[in-house]
Amino acid sequence: MDKQLVVFEDKQIRRVWDELREEWHFSVIDIIAVLVGQVDFQLARNYWKVLKNRLTKEGSEVVTKCNRLKLIATDGKSRFTDYWKNHEITKEQEYAILTNIIHSEWADVSVSQHKKIKGLKSQNLRDHMTDAELIFTALAELSTREIAQTGEATDMRENAQAGKQGGKIAKNARVALESKTGKKVVSPINYLAPRKTKRIE
Repeated sequence: MDKQLVVFEDKQIRRVWDELREEWHFSVIDIIAVLVGQVDFQLARNYWKVLKNRLTKEGSEVVTKCNRLKLIATDGKSRFTDYWKNHEITKEQEYAILTNIIHSEWADVSVSQHKKIKGLKSQNLRDHMTDAELIFTALAELSTREIAQTGEATDMRENAQAGKQGGKIAKNARVALESKTGKKVVSPINYLAPRKTKRIE
């Protein structure tokens, strides 16, 4: 697949050419960023997640036709997990362990515990995160990546240490916010469709 950029209203929108279908696939997040005037990629990404969950909840089938493609970020960098893949972290189990380390550090609960709080089972946790949860997750992952790159972390042990340090940065920010607002960031809110109750005649 050929990957190119197209410019719309002076904003770059990533796209991928599918040779088999002979059609372009565009980044929904980039388009949303232009439409809502959001210059911050993470906030535009969060906007799309919330919108997608609301559409699904309302029974819309539009989002079922949207496939996630791996695109290079607008700053030329790859996705967070690509750093691990290029530094001796190749097994799915190792990815899961490192992700859980980061999550447990910033949220004070593991991924499975967080899903339980939200009443989720097989659903993807990130699809049911609030804006605050998504932002702190992103901060933890960004901090981890920067620390890992700076320290040139390679093996599982070094990346796990970077994960704890990155997660701790996000935790400190979370605790500071909670102390100011009196509200917990880790929330039981989810975007599951409400269960249909049978009417008793």
